[in-house]
Amino acid sequence: MRIRIDLAYDGSKFHGWAAQPGLRTVQGELQAAIATALRMPEARVVVAGRTDTGVHARGQVAHLDVEPEVVAASAGRSQDPPLEALVRRLNGILPADLRIHRAVEAPAEFDARFSALWRRYAYRVADRPEYADPLRRHHVLFRPRPLDLDAMNVAAVALVGLHDYASFCKPREGATTIRTVHRLVWERDETGVAVATVVADAFCHSMVRALVGCLLLIGDGRQDAAWAGEILAAATRSPSVPVAPAAGLTLEEVGYPPDAELGARLLVTRARRRADEVGGADDE
Repeated sequence: MRIRIDLAYDGSKFHGWAAQPGLRTVQGELQAAIATALRMPEARVVVAGRTDTGVHARGQVAHLDVEPEVVAASAGRSQDPPLEALVRRLNGILPADLRIHRAVEAPAEFDARFSALWRRYAYRVADRPEYADPLRRHHVLFRPRPLDLDAMNVAAVALVGLHDYASFCKPREGATTIRTVHRLVWERDETGVAVATVVADAFCHSMVRALVGCLLLIGDGRQDAAWAGEILAAATRSPSVPVAPAAGLTLEEVGYPPDAELGARLLVTRARRRADEVGGADDE
């Protein structure tokens, strides 16, 4: 059976998603917990988007393939459905900065990575002293200068659509930097914190944080609104565009098509990735 796992984590003390020898990672902790809970020698999960060191997730999605009898046996004497029992057992094993929200049986065509239609990230910035809550310091970037969100939103218009985002990506040999950004907008939340919402079909390495870094320079008056479009058009990574710190970034949600459309989506996405010679999952 294929199991869809919805999870969240505070990335502050993780070296990103991907398992790495000798380092504490989300994938490493999750796979070890699953192997223990299901009494398996090892477990392998596939994720919607590999987050970088220090990046958080509230709506991450992964999938796992396992024999049904293994899941049933792991529930022991519990009267609850096996997957509900598995969620409780995993949360009892996992550290407090990594939580499973749910685990459900998914169609065989579901793929956490390739079935995704879009990923939504949020980047949070406290740009005034009264908005700087020390209890949120690991999840919100503190900036000393007030930001002009109107100028940032004017600049963001040029960054939305189907483009080559090479100017905002960390280069990877053989990987495409062409993406479709569906939405990029800045708003203030109920506490006054400035929040960038970024939605795209996928992201290349450091893309969201580079987009944010570009717009922050416009927001504090060091560049004009036209600069963002000029950087995009150059299609080459520029040292003038800073990569915003990881702490302010959170993967909020991953969108998928209805179950009946999963198979078609999987074929389209895999074909496109092969054509583009992308070696890994989208990565932020």
